[in-house]
Amino acid sequence: MNTRKLLAISGSPHKNGTTAAMLGYALESAKASGYEITRIDLYEKQLAYCKGCNGCVQKGHCILPDDITEITAALKAADMVVLAAPVYWANVPAAVKNLFDRLFGTAMEETRTFPKPRLSGKEYVLLTACHTPGPFAWLFGQSRGAFRSMDEFFKTAGMKCRGRFVCTGAHGENILPPALIRKIQRRFS
Repeated sequence: MNTRKLLAISGSPHKNGTTAAMLGYALESAKASGYEITRIDLYEKQLAYCKGCNGCVQKGHCILPDDITEITAALKAADMVVLAAPVYWANVPAAVKNLFDRLFGTAMEETRTFPKPRLSGKEYVLLTACHTPGPFAWLFGQSRGAFRSMDEFFKTAGMKCRGRFVCTGAHGENILPPALIRKIQRRFS
């Protein structure tokens, strides 16, 4: 029996915040379900900014020599990716956006029309938290903007969404509503 591999990416600088708590529950449940887990904390990695050189388009991976090599290998090996990133100004934090830029050639091949996906067959789950209380976070586009950015990357890469979870009204607390915890846990059980 092949063990399914899960890549968990934390795109938050806060190890004890709401986004981290959400990721913790997801990983507990995934581990109990038999996933082999690799975790990457973006704020602990050395990732230069994308130079726009397009070397990745030719090679299928970023050519800048830093921690992107480790992340690329883990992404290619994974069956599922769980990305946990807070909402910053109705979008993802800069570290997550930079990751997407650096994974351009890994995720897709440029064509004359729409990019050709290079990660088809993989799945992803998105976790996010924002300070704006619900339902205003959705109405004013806060969490929706972050989901749009994350979905755009993964869908263009050919991956299939298996869930999106948001904790609104989060102010750095790691106490999640019980209903949200159950929803996250059910996704992996």
